Amino acid sequence: MAPNSQNAVITVVGRDRVGIIAAVAGLLADVQVNIKDISQTILQDIFTMIMLVDIRSMTIGILELGERLEQLGETIGISIRVQHADIFDTMHRI
Repeated sequence: MAPNSQNAVITVVGRDRVGIIAAVAGLLADVQVNIKDISQTILQDIFTMIMLVDIRSMTIGILELGERLEQLGETIGISIRVQHADIFDTMHRI
């Protein structure tokens, strides 16, 4: 199994507001996804965040995780996407 096969990348973009990180982290904790690394910044009132997460113990599939994150994003007015980390490896392979 490839080293990144249990990792996923989550991206979050939207207008800054209180509670974005807490909402995303709460959803991830509910489905046993561990946050391995997180980077966030605010660019002229636009919140951006990238998370590397470990999905090894996740209690749902990655498609359902994506759906739940999208629903959360719609609820709080931001865009949230998840991609399996293997996609990034494949895109950069020569």
